[in-house]
Amino acid sequence: MHKIKQALKKLYLLVLRSYLGPLVLTFFIALFILVMQFLWKYIDDLVGKGLEWHVVARLLFYASTTFVPLALPLAILLSSLMTFGNLGERYELVAVKSAGISLSTVMRPLIILSIIISIGAFFFSNNVLPYTNLKFKSILHDVRQQKLALNIREGIFYNDIDGYVMRVGKKESDGSTIRDVIIYDHTSRTGNNNVTKAEWGKMVQSDDGTFLDLTLYNGFNYDEKVDRRNDMKRPFQRTFFKEQYRRFDLSDFKMMRTDESLFKNHYQMLNLDQLQQSTDSLNKELDARVENFNRNTMLNYTFLSQIDTIIPLDSGIVVKDRLYALEGLTKQEKLQVIEKALTNSRNARNNVEYEKNDQSQRKELIRKHEVEWHLKFTLSFACLVLFFIGAPFGAIIRKGGLGLPLVISVVFFVIYHVISMTGKKSVIAGEMDPVLGMWLSSIVLLPLGILFTYKATNDSPLFDVDVWFRNISRFFEKFR
Repeated sequence: MHKIKQALKKLYLLVLRSYLGPLVLTFFIALFILVMQFLWKYIDDLVGKGLEWHVVARLLFYASTTFVPLALPLAILLSSLMTFGNLGERYELVAVKSAGISLSTVMRPLIILSIIISIGAFFFSNNVLPYTNLKFKSILHDVRQQKLALNIREGIFYNDIDGYVMRVGKKESDGSTIRDVIIYDHTSRTGNNNVTKAEWGKMVQSDDGTFLDLTLYNGFNYDEKVDRRNDMKRPFQRTFFKEQYRRFDLSDFKMMRTDESLFKNHYQMLNLDQLQQSTDSLNKELDARVENFNRNTMLNYTFLSQIDTIIPLDSGIVVKDRLYALEGLTKQEKLQVIEKALTNSRNARNNVEYEKNDQSQRKELIRKHEVEWHLKFTLSFACLVLFFIGAPFGAIIRKGGLGLPLVISVVFFVIYHVISMTGKKSVIAGEMDPVLGMWLSSIVLLPLGILFTYKATNDSPLFDVDVWFRNISRFFEKFR
């Protein structure tokens, strides 16, 4: 008995070592690919803005944490498939089974590890991800609002300095000497009425990057005075100078941090309790909005119940024509009444359309909160489902490495991701129930995991074409 326990212990350690290496490797590879995709998407917002290294580092770190819900299931699927594929390819599973140890016993330590990873994924989604989402969204917002770094090029008009347009004919190799300088002053908002030209100058940026000090030599100012009371009088002033000093404020070029409290109420920055409270509040606001609209509609259109809508005739009681109420009025009065009725009708229609759009947006926001609530659980469950697909499937195909297992993993993960995104978008659009839409991928893939586990445990010939052909033939013979 003691020897059996020792053998099982060595077997479990072998399986765990074979599994943990590919798991860590594939996780970071998937995370790296997703981060590169992020950089490619936002490359225009990051390049040329003079961002400090620690800002970029924090942005990439927080961005990488938001990709864990995608990278972790893929890593579990691929690593489990590789592990059991390698064990099957080296006939180690055959040796274990010949010793009387079932596949479920071999999978036991990895099942426990997958459960632990799933629990950790849940706590990560509920506690860590809202915080990192808040940091990531706030930094990304500030970076995207940041102006491009000061870059005045030769022969090109530069207008990123507020209120000024500048053109430099030539820049010397020292980086500070400039020649043939033209500056348009638009601070008065009256057009090109104030122009400065200089033969050359010195351009120096302050140490903290807050100001640009510009010393111009051998130039003149054009100043056209505009009298707003009399556009015909536009006196012209021309001033020569040998040396002129000007300072430009560059504070807008420094990245200003936005208050993170502006983002903390977003549904992606909330945990389970906060999502539940926010959803309840939004539902109460929606109910109050609908009730208030119904009450105001009844109050505003009570005159409809006071109109005499029927007249007696010899043949019985019929609905009266609406134009019958206009009898006895002059033509002008009738036109005024009809115009007033049309105006009221248009206003009523606009109010109804506005209320419809408002309620639709409120319902969509509630559905987004419900989607985020379910996402806290679907990540953990997806890790288990994909493990029970990858491990038995690897034992069935008996192929290790990064060749066939990678292809199969990508196929299954694409199926999982496409179903997940389809269900999520259907829920947000209001076309599917939140429970069904968010758990649709697990509902579809869980039977596959159960099937693969059953086939691998019982050594069923899953990919034997002859077996499938015989079973199909037997199925049709029953109906003959």
